[in-house]
Amino acid sequence: MIELDNKTSLNVDEQLLNTITNTFTKKEIELIITTEDEIKNINKQYRDIDKSTDVLSFTYADMPMSPLGSIIISSWHVESKAKELGHTSDDELALLYIHGLLHLLGFDHEVDNGEMRKEEAKLIEQFNLPKSLIIRNDG
Repeated sequence: MIELDNKTSLNVDEQLLNTITNTFTKKEIELIITTEDEIKNINKQYRDIDKSTDVLSFTYADMPMSPLGSIIISSWHVESKAKELGHTSDDELALLYIHGLLHLLGFDHEVDNGEMRKEEAKLIEQFNLPKSLIIRNDG
């Protein structure tokens, strides 16, 4: 289940995101939709990277009844990338959510041997979504 904190006017298809979540976990996910400025501040504070980004993931301690973690998504990135690539904001949000969820589940495309890309590709096909972050960057 997703606990949504939408700090923007972006419409969110919670049903789709909950369906994606339930593919992997029954744990709760905190999903924060925020502005470009706020995600930049979070990126600087927690990752020491002074720039905006599209999605951040933070895992929680693995304890009974605790949420899996938080996914923070920039509404500006969702809307601009959807417009640039010619698909819906719902599709782009789902792609970023999948990317963040896979990080919460322990996948890391920066150090793995393509496992995260393969998992994303499987989910993209399963949910009939356009190309994802990793896949469009593999190009």
